[in-house]
Parts: sequence; structure tokens; C-alpha cells
Amino acid sequence: MTRIAIVGVAGRMGRTLVNAVEQAAEATLAGGIVEPGSSLAGADIGELAGVGKRGVVAVDSLEAIVDDFDVLIDFTAPKVTLANLAFCAQHGKRMVIGTTGMSDDELNQLDSYRDKVAMVFAPNMSVGVNLTLKLLQTAAQALGDEGYDIEVIESHHRHKVDAPSGTAIKMGEVIADSLGRNLKEHGVFERVGQCGPRTDKEIGFATVRAGDIVGEHTVMFATEGERIEITHKASSRMTFAKGAVRAARWVAGQESGRYDMQDVLGLE
Repeated sequence: MTRIAIVGVAGRMGRTLVNAVEQAAEATLAGGIVEPGSSLAGADIGELAGVGKRGVVAVDSLEAIVDDFDVLIDFTAPKVTLANLAFCAQHGKRMVIGTTGMSDDELNQLDSYRDKVAMVFAPNMSVGVNLTLKLLQTAAQALGDEGYDIEVIESHHRHKVDAPSGTAIKMGEVIADSLGRNLKEHGVFERVGQCGPRTDKEIGFATVRAGDIVGEHTVMFATEGERIEITHKASSRMTFAKGAVRAARWVAGQESGRYDMQDVLGLE
């Protein structure tokens, strides 16, 4: 049985993760973290998530539950995630990280723990999205150097703070790697004014932020006479939460290293 703790347990994703753990086999809810000083510290985690009292209360520090969990799930913010990663390295815990919006420096900091912590780090835990990444790899290899323009369009709810989404960036990276391109060189993230015609090798990104959109991603391969679109739409955060719990159960049995959902799903 994998004992799982959740960071940000009172938030939208945190509450969904509680429900996902409740539904999973071979997993148990071992703890939940709220912000230091939060009035929700001491509240029953199950009641916070709307699943009824579970006898596990929210705490405002990992130290309070250090002996109670095996895997920590974190979908919070870069600085919080990195602090939690340092804690897990110190105490021999494993981690599932769905945090997005990390800078290059923060990604380097995260990577520095690959020999100290078994972690699954992925911008999107959805099984469907990770299957989509494999489809994009195949499509890029078949189409990308044959005169097809590539555009990534992503849409999320109005509260999302980073753009483009981590999933959109990952899609761009998969496509660029498949074509031997550098996304930092060929990615185009803004078109304003007299920007000129697109170049042959660029990979364009467009972002929508509106309402309560959970997450939609479309990659377009367009040429004269035809357009191919590969799309994934999420209608519930539960798809991400179930993937994260699946990753937590998997990483509980792994040695130190940085893994992604492709590893969890056996798609590499």
C-alpha cells in the first residue's frame, strides 16, 4: 500500500487528488499540506475534499507528517516544489511533481536532485495527453520536414498563471526533438504587428485564457491543400489526478532518478 501525501490539499487540484487517492487501489491518503498559518490546518482532509471525514487532518508543514507518507504529490508553485523536493531528498521520500512554469534555473535545480530522489516530473499527468505526445512524435517525423507548418494552440481557465502551458511546451519539445530542431531557436511565442511571414522551421504557439476551461491542446500540421490536427481535451481535473496517483504508486518502487509519465506508462 502506497501512503500518499498531497501538497495544497485545500486547493482545486488538491481536493481532486484526495478523491483520486480514495478511488485508487493499493493507495491510501496519509496526509495533506496547507499553507503555513492557514486556518484550515487541523481540518479533516476528507471533509475539505467533500468525501466525508477520513480521520486525517491537514497540517501546515511536512515535518508534522514526515513518518506518515511514502510519496508526496505536488502541483503547486516552483519555489514551493523545490523546497519540498529538498525535504524529500533529506528524508528518503519519493515525489510526483506536476508543477509548471519553472524557469531554466529552477529546472536545473530540480534536475540536481535526480540522484537523491525518485521523482516523476511531468507537465501533464493525463494518460491521454501522454499518448498524444507519442502521436505527435510520429506525426512530426512523417510531416515536419515536408512543407508542413506546425502550430500549437492551448486553452486554459482564467486562473492559470503561466503561459504557454507546460503541456504545450512539452508538445513543442517533442516535435522539435523529432525534427532535430532546438525549440528555443525555432519556437515563436508572440506575433504582434508587422512580424513578417512565418519561417519554414518555426513552431508557433497561441494561448487562450478564459472561463473554466480545464485544458485543451491542439497541434496543427498545415500545408497547401490539407491540414492535420491532433487534439486533446480535458473536461475534468480528475484525469490529471488519476494519472498522478498512478505515478505515485509506480515511483514508490523506483530507485532515485528523474522519470516522466512516459516511463510510468511504459511508452519509452
